[in-house]
Amino acid sequence: MNNAPFSPIVSPQPAAPKTQRSPTRSLYPVETLRRVVAAWRERNHFHVELERKLKGDPHLIDDIGLTRRQVEEELARPFWQVL
Repeated sequence: MNNAPFSPIVSPQPAAPKTQRSPTRSLYPVETLRRVVAAWRERNHFHVELERKLKGDPHLIDDIGLTRRQVEEELARPFWQVL
């Protein structure tokens, strides 16, 4: 009998798959920053236009399907805050 310690035969395990970057994560931090700033500018522009419509012609708010309270809540949020 063999005095060697018992070592079961183990099938080789496949190599771990290479990790891929998330599609939402950019390789270029500057590009990511540009996208964030662009989104903030767009939201700020939306807030300005919404406020203009609320003050100038409140009937337009009804036409787009929002209540005055919903508009006021949206305008109270900072432009960088997402729902």
